Amino acid sequence: SSARSGYGIAVLSSGVVLSGRYRLDDRVATGGMGDVWRATDQILGRRVAVKVLLPALVSDPDFIARFRAEARIMAALRHPGIVQVYDCGEDDLPSGERADYLVMEFVEGEPLSKRIEAAGHLGVAETMSIVAQAAQALHAAHAGGIVHRDVKPSNLLVQEDGTVVLVDFGVARSTNVTSITSTNAVPGTALYMAPEQAAGRPVSGATDIYALGAVAYCCLTGGPPFTGDNPLQVAVRHLDDEPPELPADIPGPVRG
Repeated sequence: SSARSGYGIAVLSSGVVLSGRYRLDDRVATGGMGDVWRATDQILGRRVAVKVLLPALVSDPDFIARFRAEARIMAALRHPGIVQVYDCGEDDLPSGERADYLVMEFVEGEPLSKRIEAAGHLGVAETMSIVAQAAQALHAAHAGGIVHRDVKPSNLLVQEDGTVVLVDFGVARSTNVTSITSTNAVPGTALYMAPEQAAGRPVSGATDIYALGAVAYCCLTGGPPFTGDNPLQVAVRHLDDEPPELPADIPGPVRG
């Protein structure tokens, strides 16, 4: 809700126009960094996605500097599996609050999480196709110096033709909203979190590859490798436990 985001109800609502250009149409997702809106670029006349950052992040100048630096890097990346970044900016809202935002390609697709939920689990061939496409996208991002940090089924969109696109990609994270003990911790993140990330150590491309492996496990079995009563418990299991065996009917090369 708008109240949860920290803005007044009337401030971020359908019809609000940012910087005289981006008209917010429908809120499509709420995450740890803010809300994502389906929006219209009124100058180019095209549909876009606009992520409006939480006020707590806007008030952190170090975070905003990292956010803008990574947005510039993301805008230079060209890969069919990486959501395109078009613009970033800030605007003063009628309430007097400032809104920092990121403008991206609007991707039509079904979140992998919903696909798994509907099917129970996915077949080996479909899983391998999804994982291979995501790995290629991650390789391109890592080559550009970007680590996703939050690879999970809900951040992989599967388009009608089977193309996989990674979203919520590579933009700087704040410890204020991604700490596993935080009340703002993003749901699902800890289920796919690499041990070094769970321990609060620096992340690298390997962090994303670990998470993608956990996503593959979820595709094949219908659930993440580790569960628990709370994010901290799950994170500790990523640190301490061996993942459970895959079902016996999964072919050997895939199990390896």
